[in-house]
Amino acid sequence: MPPSLRLPLGLLLVVPVAPVLAWFVDAPPITVFLAGAVAIGVLADWVRRGTEQMAEHVGPAVGGLLNVSFGSLAEVILALFVLSRGEAKVVQAQITGSIIGTSLFGLGLAIVVGSFGRDRQTFKRERAGQLSSMLILVTVALLLPAVFNMVAGANSDAARLKVTDEDLSISVSVVLILLYAGNLIYTLVTHRDVFASDDARGEGGSGGWPLPAALGTMVAATAAIALEAELVSGALEATATSLGLSTVFLGVIVLALVGTVSDVFAAAFFARQDKMGLVLSICVGSAVQVALVVAPLLVLASWAMGRPMTLVFGNPLDLFAIAAAAFTVNAIAADGETTWFEGVLLLGVYALLALAFFFAGG
Repeated sequence: MPPSLRLPLGLLLVVPVAPVLAWFVDAPPITVFLAGAVAIGVLADWVRRGTEQMAEHVGPAVGGLLNVSFGSLAEVILALFVLSRGEAKVVQAQITGSIIGTSLFGLGLAIVVGSFGRDRQTFKRERAGQLSSMLILVTVALLLPAVFNMVAGANSDAARLKVTDEDLSISVSVVLILLYAGNLIYTLVTHRDVFASDDARGEGGSGGWPLPAALGTMVAATAAIALEAELVSGALEATATSLGLSTVFLGVIVLALVGTVSDVFAAAFFARQDKMGLVLSICVGSAVQVALVVAPLLVLASWAMGRPMTLVFGNPLDLFAIAAAAFTVNAIAADGETTWFEGVLLLGVYALLALAFFFAGG
């Protein structure tokens, strides 16, 4: 067995813990929630591994599409189960948390980890500039429905348009998905030479998997994530009550990090190898993907489920947090290099936002 797989295989032992606690032990909801959350994080990493191995067999173009399709699978599945229980506010919080979690916490941690023994680390400014620009676009797109809602409520002429929040959110969602499709064509087809990374993403010599093994890993991990997500969503409200926290705070911090933890660890791993271009693509690219793919898909799915969720964020902190993340990352990425203190600054902004959500309650 390759050494790089020993720990991930060992972590799979946590996967049956939550089902056993829920079905056979009748354990308190908080233990089921925590065990299920850890299991989802472990399984998300296996989906990532399976996707990367599939990409080696099908080539970079299709591999890029696979990474887009399955990179945020754990977040989507978990959010769908939370949505099915009518917790749209929690899903909105999870979207916010995923964006700030990867762009601030994940990138900040990776910069700090990668800076040990180095004065600075560098990356391609072209790719970083494109990613940070798209993050600014995300902020504009997510601010628009809330601003429109506010204007429509205060302006009688706008109110006569009779455009509902659902109509606007669905329209914005379609535009965002089309923009992300354009981004894929731009980076994977028409300008792939410009944005090709010098940092090949690999697992440190672990060897390639056969195609059936990669496909089987993705299918099995996805099925297990769905099971764990049902248990976690069912224990969410009771866990929040037990801890004296709001479900929104759990969505922003806990559920969001559960869905993105594999990206966070992968970014830290590649930062130690001085592959900062790849780190930017993982962290900022994941945040962009959440906003341009995950959030719109959840809006459309919620409409199909009969539990509509809009992109009108009721909590102003959500919008402020997303905007803060976008402008902070844009400032850090502008010069094409990072130092350990910039990583600390990103972690500090994340901590401040987490405190704001904690004290704001539900």
